[in-house]
Amino acid sequence: MKPETIDSVISPVKGMDILSRIEVSHLLDNSQNGLYSIFRNCALAVLNSGVAIDDSKQLFEKYADFDIRVVQVERGIKLQLTAAPATAFVDGKIIRGIKEHLYAVLRDIVYIFEEIKDKTDVDLNTSEGISNAVFHILRNADVLHGGVEPNLVVCWGGHAISREEYDYDKEVGYELGLRKFDICTGCGPGAMKAPMKGANVAHAKQRVKKGIYLGITEPGIIAAESPNPIVNNLVIMPDIEKRLEAFVRCAHAIIVFPGGVGTTEEILYLLGILLHPDNAKIPFPLIFTGPESSRDYFEKINEFISATLGPEAQKHYQIIINDPIAVAREVKKGIAEVKEFRVEHGDAFYFNWLLKIQREFQLPFIADHDNMRSLELYKDMQVHILAANLRRAFSGIVAGNVKSEGMREIEEHGLFEIHGDEQIMNAMDSLLSAFVEQKRMKVSAESYKPCYRIVK
Repeated sequence: MKPETIDSVISPVKGMDILSRIEVSHLLDNSQNGLYSIFRNCALAVLNSGVAIDDSKQLFEKYADFDIRVVQVERGIKLQLTAAPATAFVDGKIIRGIKEHLYAVLRDIVYIFEEIKDKTDVDLNTSEGISNAVFHILRNADVLHGGVEPNLVVCWGGHAISREEYDYDKEVGYELGLRKFDICTGCGPGAMKAPMKGANVAHAKQRVKKGIYLGITEPGIIAAESPNPIVNNLVIMPDIEKRLEAFVRCAHAIIVFPGGVGTTEEILYLLGILLHPDNAKIPFPLIFTGPESSRDYFEKINEFISATLGPEAQKHYQIIINDPIAVAREVKKGIAEVKEFRVEHGDAFYFNWLLKIQREFQLPFIADHDNMRSLELYKDMQVHILAANLRRAFSGIVAGNVKSEGMREIEEHGLFEIHGDEQIMNAMDSLLSAFVEQKRMKVSAESYKPCYRIVK
């Protein structure tokens, strides 16, 4: 049965109404190196907002007839949609928030691919150049503001969570909102939507009229985590590594809610950075939290970190179970320390320049069989490098689970193989098995079929 669709022409939003002919031609270029495929897939994901699906391949097949074209008119540009999901419209008119997200996709794709490459201070082969690229993309998206007190709390967590976990995450967001903190997430459903929803209600009570609900995503994951409707500033980063760097550079504190493989990837990314000797004295509030029913989940995460990265990594976070007020108070306390440190060291409130992020954490990891098989996962490695490689392993599993390219790799060449020390492999096997048992891998499948094989 074909889904209900609509054809429509969408007028522009302010600030994204003029494109050059070259930019338009690139957006319509359907060649291997053209932008059309990226633009179309991100636009379809945005138009599918609010629909529970975490299988990008399934989404693209469902709306195989969908098309989007940039049309130049006498007063600027318009977007011509063909066979778009009808859920994005009310009485034939596109929902305002979805329209804004659609133009955010256009803004970021044009900027990343047309302007970033031409900037003299952006060299994507160097660590400093990559960080500059992240900064420029965020500034162009109007995310970075001077003269604003530190108050952005990044929330990580999964889309495949229980109702009890969702309600708890929302309560934490509510407590953060009462303290007038803004929220940033990966922009999708589940633990990415809940804290925004809670903060939105609290902001209304506190008469916060310009609350920020920032969603940061990337083309490979957006179809599996379509932006939720509360997001009022959507940013598309070029890849997962720049997305993760954007999170940690913008954050004044990070809260981790229950999740799955993608959440573990995020945890490993941040811990690997914090374990670098150059970052030892930089305050970075990091809290793991969930309802009482999530206690076992965080115990498994804690055991995995202990077995792989050791007790030094465990010093960088605290676990708070079933106490939203305590979480919010610890965030407030931690952000006060962040402010004091940045004032003392002359670092910006809006972008954490002092944090050292090595190229191992910045270079895009292509999840294919050779790269997954070649990952070095050994106990005698420098601990922050081990964290970087563990992050890549979990990133590969995310790709095999929900990203169209990764799923295609599995279909054509079989399961990814992950090799390493027996202790590390045992820890991975135990954690991933717990995720499967707790149904934290995918929401769109009744039974999970692994995309990986642990080789001890």
